Amino acid sequence: MEINKLYADNDMVRVGCHDCEGCSSCCTGMGDTVLLDPYDVYRLCKGLNKRFEQLLIEQKVDMHTDGGLILPHLKMREDDTCAFLENGRCSIHAIRPGICRLFPLGRQYSEDTVRYFLLEDACPAQNKTKMKVGKWLDQENLKQYEDFLVAWHNLTKKLREELSEQTDETYQKQVCTLFLQLFFMRPYGDDFFADFYERKNLLG
Repeated sequence: MEINKLYADNDMVRVGCHDCEGCSSCCTGMGDTVLLDPYDVYRLCKGLNKRFEQLLIEQKVDMHTDGGLILPHLKMREDDTCAFLENGRCSIHAIRPGICRLFPLGRQYSEDTVRYFLLEDACPAQNKTKMKVGKWLDQENLKQYEDFLVAWHNLTKKLREELSEQTDETYQKQVCTLFLQLFFMRPYGDDFFADFYERKNLLG
């Protein structure tokens, strides 16, 4: 994919879609692409007062293998709509995952920063208005959140590389199990970011 321009959080970009007006186009046909990171899972579990395992049992969330790692994503129903879509509206809008907040933007990572790019023609809304990227993301403590995103990206990239070079299947399974338990299965305390970095340090 060719990226024409990268944006920082204070840059203006034409993404304002008038609160979507019930379109729900981006809540349909997403397959396993709405990936959940640990902060997404933390917010969902806290906001819904449920453990991660409950979200799996209720078929709101599913998991798939990506580069040797087991990662969660929002589950689509049989009609290809998001499991959290109700009457054409998002039932978890206030705690929606980062990828949902981001759309129709994408992320590009460097070693220590994240920048954003516009996914051309991804959103069918007409007459979009310009907004600051940071306002569009609607994310508290954006700098702290972006630092987390970079740390998570670098960690998963490193683990994928290590697993691809590893021929011991038992070791691979142990790493995947520990990864899943550390970052998704085990509940977080009130200070998510402190918990996350403590767990991250266990895996490097």
